[in-house]
Amino acid sequence: MRRRVVVTGMGMVTPVGADLESTWKALLAGRSGVDRITLFDAGTFPTQIAAEVKDFRLNDYLPDSERYREFSRNTQFALAAAKMAFDDAGYARDSRPDPATFGVYLGAGEGQQDFPRFVDLVHRASKDTNRVNTASFVRQGLDRLHPIHEAEQEPGTASAHVAGYLDARGPNASCLTACAASAQAIGEAVELIRYGDADVMLSGGTHSMIHPFGVTGFNLLTALSTRNDDPQHASRPFDRDRDGFIIGEGAGMLMLEELGHATRRGARIYGELLGYGSTADAFRLTDSHDEGRGAITCMNEAIRDAGIAPEQIDYINAHGTSTEVNDRIETLAIKRSLGDRAYSVPISSTKSMMGHLIAATGSVEAIICLLAIRDGVVPPTANLDHPSPDCDLDYIPGAARPLTVDLALSNSFGFGGQNIALILGRYRD
Repeated sequence: MRRRVVVTGMGMVTPVGADLESTWKALLAGRSGVDRITLFDAGTFPTQIAAEVKDFRLNDYLPDSERYREFSRNTQFALAAAKMAFDDAGYARDSRPDPATFGVYLGAGEGQQDFPRFVDLVHRASKDTNRVNTASFVRQGLDRLHPIHEAEQEPGTASAHVAGYLDARGPNASCLTACAASAQAIGEAVELIRYGDADVMLSGGTHSMIHPFGVTGFNLLTALSTRNDDPQHASRPFDRDRDGFIIGEGAGMLMLEELGHATRRGARIYGELLGYGSTADAFRLTDSHDEGRGAITCMNEAIRDAGIAPEQIDYINAHGTSTEVNDRIETLAIKRSLGDRAYSVPISSTKSMMGHLIAATGSVEAIICLLAIRDGVVPPTANLDHPSPDCDLDYIPGAARPLTVDLALSNSFGFGGQNIALILGRYRD
């Protein structure tokens, strides 16, 4: 018999809240976290707005945070959210899971944080010439750059730091499948528990791309909104006036446990991970397939894996990026996958308020589904003032809606054609 996997702890740091409950309260109120970029001078960029995590200090979460002072925002977000999830699950330093069967699986992005210093070094090394003086750059770099920053560029470092902090010596992995990364990490962590390779997994995602390289890259792809004069209304999933997504940052972590392990210790259970679907479009790097073939199959796989029927789904947290292509294709895919149920199931995109957390987005949105199950209310899609003609489903415009949610579907679709769907359900004996 396949082992069941439940969620016993959750934590997140987002552009609208410093923790689980403040984020949830902001989303239900329809409050936006989008504003002018402050992490660097974006005054000359086509996009000058983003959803930043405000006033973040790691020492608000970890008593020994000084040791991580030179680590990237990715790692610091991950540690804060992991500590919250670990504590929320009822664990402590003197009552930890067995280290040998406790693992970490994250979806995490690159962690480079030294862009201002790096750009300054390039400027200094190219002074008085049109070319970078490599020897000068190296000499100054060895003197001025911090050695830990090189390691922090690697996406896998966040999972290693979290494992070290929590003494998780079981399976450890990290994936970077773009915007689907943390949802994939959760799905793969569930599989590790299902098949007995671990009893407990800390899984989720962390990312920050609000830096010159990140914003430049997405501007080159014409993927970002340029509604700089109206930041809080710039992310407009499924609206006819949408003009691109808003880049965000943050982390979301879940403590996943084998059901017997959780019940033996009397843990509170938020819900159960019932279904996982994973596909590739095998199409273009940044465009979804015109007929949504990967997204459709992905949702169908998750539904099959959960052993449910499409009409049983009570709520969908859509990928809903606010780009013209994603919102249209996701609408089509939901219709093809769910059939008649697509026209009556409530759907929302919380990216309308938090922006797009890239590798961290899937885990945060899975947590939102579990909070909807817990509280019997679903968040709105903000800024949906004029629904696009080809986005004609129930996208919960305007305000949160009371709703009994027993089964929720969370979609995450990434550049490269990565598609992940998770089915989360109310825990029942």
